[in-house]
Amino acid sequence: MRRSEVHAAESVACLNRALNQLKDIWEEIGIPEDQRLQRTDVVKKHIKGLLDMMIAEEDSLRKRLMSSIESCRKELDVLCTELQLSPFEEDEGKTMLQLEKDIRSRLEVMMKQKSQRVKDLKTLYKQDRELCDIMCSVPFCIDMDSVPSLEQLDSYHSYLNDLTKEKDRRHGEFVGIKRQIIMCMEELDQLPDTSFERDVVCEDEEAFCLSSDNITALQLLLGQLEDRKTENELVCSSYRAKIQELWERLQVPQEERDGMSEHMAQSRTKNMDALQAECRRLEQLKIKNMSNVVEAIRAEVALLWERCFYSLEQRQAFTPYYGDDYTEEMLNLHQEELRSLKKHYEDHRELFEGVTRWQDSWTLFLQLEKKATDPSRFNNRGGNLLKEEKQRAELQKSLPKLEKSLKTQIDLWEEEQYREFLVNGQRFLQYVQEQWELLRLEKEREKNERTNGPVSMILDETNGPVSMPLDETNGPVSMPLDETNGPVLDETNGPVSMMLDETNGPVLDETKRPCFNGFR
Repeated sequence: MRRSEVHAAESVACLNRALNQLKDIWEEIGIPEDQRLQRTDVVKKHIKGLLDMMIAEEDSLRKRLMSSIESCRKELDVLCTELQLSPFEEDEGKTMLQLEKDIRSRLEVMMKQKSQRVKDLKTLYKQDRELCDIMCSVPFCIDMDSVPSLEQLDSYHSYLNDLTKEKDRRHGEFVGIKRQIIMCMEELDQLPDTSFERDVVCEDEEAFCLSSDNITALQLLLGQLEDRKTENELVCSSYRAKIQELWERLQVPQEERDGMSEHMAQSRTKNMDALQAECRRLEQLKIKNMSNVVEAIRAEVALLWERCFYSLEQRQAFTPYYGDDYTEEMLNLHQEELRSLKKHYEDHRELFEGVTRWQDSWTLFLQLEKKATDPSRFNNRGGNLLKEEKQRAELQKSLPKLEKSLKTQIDLWEEEQYREFLVNGQRFLQYVQEQWELLRLEKEREKNERTNGPVSMILDETNGPVSMPLDETNGPVSMPLDETNGPVLDETNGPVSMMLDETNGPVLDETKRPCFNGFR
């Protein structure tokens, strides 16, 4: 039995006891029956009224609970719709009080969620507006009059994070470009002209609009300034090259050159003006010293002729080189020839340097070959003999490799240029073959001399031994005999002898060897 039922039974028992006590009192007093009935009706009415009042209050409470539950249900349905949540499910078997409490608690939680979402949305929207003002971008598309879902808030938050990173990136780019723009303007001695340039250079960095158009305009402005800076540098470089060339040709003292040291290193507008003025001054001085300038250019031309291995015919083709009429026209012709030679040398530098390396190696190889036949080489020379033999062996291996590489380059050059690659008017590869052939013939001749003996000795009855000369076949020459079958003597009555060099070998005629760039 429930406790409430026990209390009800006790209440009924208490009421019965009270009525019995009233009955006893009425009996003792002697109240008539009709009055007892009246008094009993009064008691009944009083108790009934009290109970009816209590029942009415409790029923009102029931109705309020039902109304509250219904109201909370409606609010819950609205909130679930706004928050995009599933409808609230009521547990079965619960009393009105329990159900009302659960629904109200759930309602309070959902109201807090709604309030928090609206608050988060306002915060994000405020941040979005600030970023949009800075970056001149379009705000995030979201309905501010409705409660956002968690997915919408997460998407909004991610969007603002990306936008913030983009803002920071643009701000860093802006600061870097601004620094470069200021440096370029300082080097160009230029002040901000347009309102945009003043906003970039003079205004606060935080106030600059970091729109994509402004960043593009910044890059364009920087590009224009850098182009002007590069153009100034090219102009100044051309001025410096011209000045350096004229200094050398005019033999300007070092003291005067030192006065231009600042302008020879920097390329600002004032430096360019100073370089231009120096060029004009030197040009005027060049006209006054025309002959010296032409002779200086001729020295450069002659040096390039040597480097490019020009033949005598090629050199004589430039007739102004041999003239003595020092005019502006002659100077221009020499300058044009010098530019042409420089271009020719630079275009084929690898070939010319390769030929020069071959010449140097070949000359050294010939010297080592000559030393190899020198009997005095076996004397104590501090270990040089071993070094020379090793160097000669290395050259004997490296020369053919170098010739093969040069042949490939020359063949390719001749295919591209549709003409022969000449050095001193002769095909280089033909000259190389001739040099190797001459070396081979020379070795054969020396071998024959060692085999047959350079000199045959005969005895003279009166004068002792006589040296016998060699004929063209490297054999001993038969001496003519007189009537007495004796050897023919010269005017001093001495035997005919052959000239010997310092190494007691036959003297070779060096004029018979081909000459190439001064080397025999």
